[in-house]
Amino acid sequence: MNSDLNQTLAYVVGLDAGGTRTRAVLAPVREGDPVGEGVSGPGNALTVPGPQLTEHLAEALAQAVPEALRGRVVAVAAGFAGASRTAPDEPGRVKAHAALTVALRRLGIGTDSVEIHSDIEAAFASAPGHPADGLALVAGTGAVAVRITARVCTETAGGDGWLLGDDGSGFWIGREAVRLALRMADGRGGPTALAASVGRALGVPDDVLPGEAPGPYDTGAWTRARREAYRMHLLPAVMDRPPVQLARLAPLVAEAAARHRDAVAEGILATAADHLTETVRALEPRPGERIVVTGGLLGPGGPLTDPLTARLQHLGLTLDRVAAGSRGAVALARLAI
Repeated sequence: MNSDLNQTLAYVVGLDAGGTRTRAVLAPVREGDPVGEGVSGPGNALTVPGPQLTEHLAEALAQAVPEALRGRVVAVAAGFAGASRTAPDEPGRVKAHAALTVALRRLGIGTDSVEIHSDIEAAFASAPGHPADGLALVAGTGAVAVRITARVCTETAGGDGWLLGDDGSGFWIGREAVRLALRMADGRGGPTALAASVGRALGVPDDVLPGEAPGPYDTGAWTRARREAYRMHLLPAVMDRPPVQLARLAPLVAEAAARHRDAVAEGILATAADHLTETVRALEPRPGERIVVTGGLLGPGGPLTDPLTARLQHLGLTLDRVAAGSRGAVALARLAI
């Protein structure tokens, strides 16, 4: 940036474009809190169609950057789900850059400094001190651990999507809830409050639902005929939805564990924490190495925060939690200039 630029009049923009929403933040170029924020729809660079991705980016940017300040933006950095800096022609990175370029041009934001990062790199940079090296773990709808070197992801464990991986994620927890509810219904699994809560969430009629804490099959009121009807309603309800929406059932597992001390729900959460620990362990962490975690399962009061904290302490790791990647994207934009 030109040294004679009046930096009190210059700004940077950071974007955090994830699987469920896109957040844009406007901040002073050198230091200081955000002065504008905007939120829009999903921003996954691989799964959101290009025109829709552009619209979401433009909407979030328009909210965050007042028209009078758009000519003063000197750098933009964006962390995208589905993007990577492993190669200049990586598909997610190319698509994200194209969509962001169009959105910025549409709004009259003409900066030449536009950097594309992965959402994990942006989240890692959100930690205090904006670290350059260490480990990051994301556990939300999906789950992935990465090693970051010089602010770039260099090693990855997990994060293979709902079909092939994401063990311990919100999707995995939701799928386990449905799977074990069905096992209870057909006689292969023990009783669990999840059968009722999952069925209710998926629109199963009340007259075939079990009680919140049903007793043994041979004495309970949930008859075989009602269990058969339950299965016949539940299966189509699951199959009619995009698979990743099973992640919306994860809070039911946390509730069953906390409210009912449900052994099945507690087992799901314990296994999820084990999976996340294995994912981190695959990166061969060094004792005392920094690990930044983010995602709905690992926030304050998150269902996996305490069990994962305990497990990682045995590896000599202490969790450093961040809420989102938009602040990190601001830091990356500042560093770019």
